[in-house]
Amino acid sequence: MSELFGDLKLDPSIIEGIESLGFEKMTPVQAGTIPPALDGKNIIACAQTGTGKTAAYLLPLFQHILETKRTGHSCLIIVPTRELAVQIDQQVVGLGYFTGISSFPIYGGSDSENFSAQKKALDNKSEIIIATPGRLIMLMKLGRANFDSINHFVLDEADKMLEMGFIDDITFIEKQLPRKKQTMMFSATMPPKIRELAKRILNEPVEVNIAVSKLAGGISEDFYLVGDGGKIKLLEYLLTKKEDVESMIIFTGRKDSADQITRNLRKRGIKATTLHSGKEQVEREKTLQEFKNKKIRILVATNVVSRGIDIEGISHVLNYDVPQDPEDYIHRAGRTARAERKGKAITFVNIEEQKNIVKLERLNKKKTEFKDLPKELREYGIQWQQRKPKNFNRNRNKNFRRRPKRNR
Repeated sequence: MSELFGDLKLDPSIIEGIESLGFEKMTPVQAGTIPPALDGKNIIACAQTGTGKTAAYLLPLFQHILETKRTGHSCLIIVPTRELAVQIDQQVVGLGYFTGISSFPIYGGSDSENFSAQKKALDNKSEIIIATPGRLIMLMKLGRANFDSINHFVLDEADKMLEMGFIDDITFIEKQLPRKKQTMMFSATMPPKIRELAKRILNEPVEVNIAVSKLAGGISEDFYLVGDGGKIKLLEYLLTKKEDVESMIIFTGRKDSADQITRNLRKRGIKATTLHSGKEQVEREKTLQEFKNKKIRILVATNVVSRGIDIEGISHVLNYDVPQDPEDYIHRAGRTARAERKGKAITFVNIEEQKNIVKLERLNKKKTEFKDLPKELREYGIQWQQRKPKNFNRNRNKNFRRRPKRNR
């Protein structure tokens, strides 16, 4: 199997776009996906974040569009978040610059001007529509979306859409599309419900599985046992005295926590900004763009950017709290060390979060090694302890039999 884009049977305009971006070799998921996708096969691909999944389906889509007569929407791509929709639209522009292929992102929000532009895009028949489920269904029910000409249907970040409760929406959308079409499903994980969905909408798919649920090789990991009162002090120490940070995303699970961390950093003279779903869409897009352009060095975010956001040059990812789902840890850490670069993932662990580290150890099949706190912060240190789940009850264990009382 060839690893070079130049060996694929792609239109010269597509190859020109690939070369203009400096790409020569395919990633494993691209090498496994693109040839069968060019042959029109249905695809179910499972690969870790940052492996080039977007190009794995965009390049075959470009080729199919160029080979057919353009009479309307040809491809529909469904994604879980507006940020991912915008990013894929940008990649269509970059990779497909010399093809003349058009795309448009459809996503929710309170901006009436953007809503009007989305309706206009559907009327103008852009070849590729990239949409979040909720807004697309709204437009479909308003009669503004006619997808009779769709030949290709893509589900990106399928597992994330499952987590967000979009499974019924996806089923509804798929039923409105022509029965004869190529369907491709991409996911970082493959839980049973995703398998069930794949069986319903994919006919004899080619399966591509690449390094599921593992960190990229260039990521180093540091874990610190630290109480809540010491987290912000440890973060300040790392940013000012220890780590050489080119750019960092600090992840936390809640919007109010993200805002608080940002305020605390600013009080200490460290410039940082916040990104979460509570911000207006225009503000979120501006923040992301400034972070990409290195105008912002420290970004404090919720899981809104843990998946599907491809930003080069992120040197550090810091988990201010440990996510409950170990898969979320993989996706957070995967924001660094992209495109075969090196990066570091740092994680703060308090007493309550130790049970989440146990889950991560099971997933990674390796023991967590903790770093020593700096001397001036030792008072905030805590001990590692294997904690039983809160609902553990010996008397409710079906395998435990109470010994009968003896008469005395």
